[in-house]
Amino acid sequence: MSNMGLLLTRQRRSLPGENPIGGKGKKLMSMKLYVGNLSFDTSSNELQTLFAQTGKVESVSLIEDRETGRSRGFGFIEMSTKEEGAAAIAKFNGQDVGGRALKVNEAKPRENRAGF
Repeated sequence: MSNMGLLLTRQRRSLPGENPIGGKGKKLMSMKLYVGNLSFDTSSNELQTLFAQTGKVESVSLIEDRETGRSRGFGFIEMSTKEEGAAAIAKFNGQDVGGRALKVNEAKPRENRAGF
């Protein structure tokens, strides 16, 4: 096959609006959020209900102390799209929940920690 033939083949495989498996439409990307300054009494169900006001909540993960099982005051929420994640940040960052002002932003990738 000539170089021109290869070029045309590559272009045809990456048409705008197609996802990698060949179907039409836009692939939706989820957004993971960090939620901090939570009351130690806040439950996963409460966070699920609260964040569902801005879109579909894919998952909720409250971080707990390994020894006591008590909440460490922060967690992660995965929203189904980046737009819903951005709406959640705009709505809930600084909002008072359980007597505490929430800190909500896009979660950063976990860093590798040496020694563990």
